[in-house]
This record gives sequence, C-alpha cells and structure tokens, in this order.
Amino acid sequence: MRDKIKLSFSPDLSLNAEGKHVRDGLSTAMLLGDNLWLSCDERTTIERLTRLPDGSFGKHQSFDVHDYLDLPAKDFSEIDIEGMGMADHYLWLIGSHSLKRKKPKRPDSIKKQIERLSKIKSDPNRYLLARIPILQDPATGEYTLYKEVEDPDKPGKMLRAGQLKGDKTGSLLTEVLEKDPHIAPFMDIPGKDNGFDIEGLAIHGHRIFIGLRGPVLRGWAMVLEVEPEEDKAGVLHLKQLTKEKPYRKHFLNLRGKGIRELRIFGNDMYLLAGPTMDLDGVIAIYRWRDAVNKHTEQLLHHNELERLCEVPHGTGENSGKDKAEGLAILDEQRVLVVFDSPMDERIVGKNDVQADVLRVVE
Repeated sequence: MRDKIKLSFSPDLSLNAEGKHVRDGLSTAMLLGDNLWLSCDERTTIERLTRLPDGSFGKHQSFDVHDYLDLPAKDFSEIDIEGMGMADHYLWLIGSHSLKRKKPKRPDSIKKQIERLSKIKSDPNRYLLARIPILQDPATGEYTLYKEVEDPDKPGKMLRAGQLKGDKTGSLLTEVLEKDPHIAPFMDIPGKDNGFDIEGLAIHGHRIFIGLRGPVLRGWAMVLEVEPEEDKAGVLHLKQLTKEKPYRKHFLNLRGKGIRELRIFGNDMYLLAGPTMDLDGVIAIYRWRDAVNKHTEQLLHHNELERLCEVPHGTGENSGKDKAEGLAILDEQRVLVVFDSPMDERIVGKNDVQADVLRVVE
C-alpha cells in the first residue's frame, strides 16, 4: 500500500550554483516532531520542512553547514550528505566519503569520452562526520541549529558543533579503514564501482551506525559502528570499541544489495537497501530486529532479516530515475521515502515533489 505526501521547497533556496534543484537530488530524510530534515547530494546545506495542516510539508528553511563547521574546502564544494541522525540535542551528519569517476559527455570525441572514464575525483568535504547542536523551540515546535548553545538539560554546559578530525584527503575514519582487511581494497575505488561509499546513518545513545552502499562482498552489505568522543578542543575522535580497532563491523546478507539509509525505531533498525553500483534494481526495506541490543560484531544471514516491503524504482523509459535514498519513520506502521532523480510524475509545479508513504506493518 502506497500513499504520497507533497514536499514544497522555496524557489529562493532551492537551486545550487549549477542550477540543480534540491528536489532532484534528495539523499537522506529524518523526521523530528513536525520537522522533516532533508539533504541534497550536491549542496553544503541541510533543508528543513514543516508539516502543514493538510499533511504535506512546506515552510522551507535552509541551513548552510559552513555556518556551523570548519569544512576542509572553503569553496562550497559538495559534502554529499548521505546520512543524518539526532541524539542528545545534536544533529549528526555524514558525507559519502566516496570517490567519483567522471562521466563521458556525448558531444565529446570518443577519445575524450574514454579519457574521462579514467579520471577519478575526490571532494574534500565528503570526508565529514560531524554534529551540530539542535534545539526545539517550545513555543513553535520548530527545531533550529546552533553553532554553540547552552544544554537545556544541563545548565552551564555548552553544546558546540564539532567534527571528526580530518583534512582534505580523509579523516580518522578513513585512516583506520585503510588497514581493514574487508574494506581497505575498496578505499581507492569510486563509489559507483562498488568502492567505499557511505549512505545512511542512525544513532542510538552514543553509538553511531554507518551504512555502506559499497563495498558489497559476495552479496553481503556492511554496517559500521563507532562512538565519537570529544577532546578539550572540541575535536571528535574515535573511542576504541574492540581490542583491535575503534569500530565494529556488522555483516548483513541483503543478496547483493547495498545500504541506502538506516533508521532506528525502538530496538530495531530499518534498512533501505538497493543496488550498490549505478544500476536499476530491486529496492526494499528490511528490519534488523533487536539491532541495538547487541554490543558485539554481528553477522546476519538473509533469513535473519525481515523483508518489510519493496520500494518503487524507475525502469524502462524511466531507467535511472526514482532512486530511493532517504527513509524517515512516520509511526509504528508507516515510513516516508524520498527519491534522487524523481520521475516526472513525482514533480509538482516548479518547486514541489511527491514522496512516498509506505506501510511496513499491517
């Protein structure tokens, strides 16, 4: 069963420097109260929509991450935000950490098109794992971001924006993963080639779960788990979680699918999963029961994951469109899904787009 919800964006806030509309590249979604938080993969901003009386979302506000964090690149190169989560009055966000392979351009000569396929690019701002203070206005119910603000639960303590230590070529996370036997061979491979590619972030207390779209290893997808800690200077570091490393790896047999989004509901984790590379293919939502109750590395076979429903995707003439990338929990029975490269039938007017509401529990 599928319903639709309209998302309305402001024309003054919706275009990036290249003229791409925010609705055309939605990459993550998170619901906090009546606020739907979204990101677009080719921007340095986070978008906030508010639930309207008719059930749709509008009143678009945009927050530039440059105003809160010290990004490695100051030229507003994209962060490629692929995950958001919230805990303890902090909004967490993560970049894809992936490399890009250039696309051939049809007007170019064949030689030039082939040359472009050999070129790999890195965006410095993609290596971001950060948190920004977020508080709800008790009068309006709206959530707002701050660079620094007093903790409403602990008077005198300040909440301040911070990020995992890193630079233009990587971060503490990539540094430790470059030594990992499962992941290291894929760190220099572009995301769309089954290389290292983050898509999805979920938080439970101090634990941060990071979904990998790639690599997928013989049909097995991975979820990383880390616990950032703040030093006196406000820089985030990784807590040692095992004797060998500051992270845990969880392996999930999604039969070849990579992870597009993660969300925690109660003790369970919902996984939006789809093709790891630049392919059309089945996209589905799974439930990993009691995911947050385990504090050791996990390996789940396919029959240990509950397949909740399939998500529509573009096929035939619409190949390459309607790529589900964002998942927000509406209630115990329903989730909201947003799409990158929406089909024409989703587009409403000049600035709006339709998201899907799917029932995951009958």
